[in-house]
Amino acid sequence: MRLLLHSCCAPCSTAVIDTLKDDYDLTIYYYNPNIDTDLEYNHRLEEQKRYCKAQGIDVICEEHLPEDFLSQVVGFEDCKEGGARCAICFKLRLLKTAKKAKELGFDGFATTLTVSPHKNSEVINAIGKSIERDEGIYFLDGNFKKKDGYKKSIMLSREFGLYRQNYCGCKFSKKIEGEK
Repeated sequence: MRLLLHSCCAPCSTAVIDTLKDDYDLTIYYYNPNIDTDLEYNHRLEEQKRYCKAQGIDVICEEHLPEDFLSQVVGFEDCKEGGARCAICFKLRLLKTAKKAKELGFDGFATTLTVSPHKNSEVINAIGKSIERDEGIYFLDGNFKKKDGYKKSIMLSREFGLYRQNYCGCKFSKKIEGEK
């Protein structure tokens, strides 16, 4: 089964790729308009490409268009991390992944987002399944933080010397982490 796997960053993709690579023909899809700067976006993208090259996995990447994200979260800027703004962001990225998967003839799509202990897998999976129904393409739901997935991602990130960011990428979460 050909699976288009949305990835937010190389560190989150490590354990998910390791979990799925034997059962699926994976391609990474890097679409993250939530990332606040071109510098951060490109740093994460280069790390994603470097890791995937070592794994023999293709990467499809989209141009960095932060206005895609910012236009969707107007009025939700002050929401707490993990709240409504994040759900809007998840939907934006998953919907784009589903449409790209259909366009390119993939059998389904998935996301690495659920490996993070800071992301609500139930919310992400509900959004994915809703998109599956609306778009008519299979969504592989999962909670990749289970079975020490997050710990494994940390270990693999160290092993490959991957850059690990300390915020999800959006300027709103960066404020929460105390950075300006």
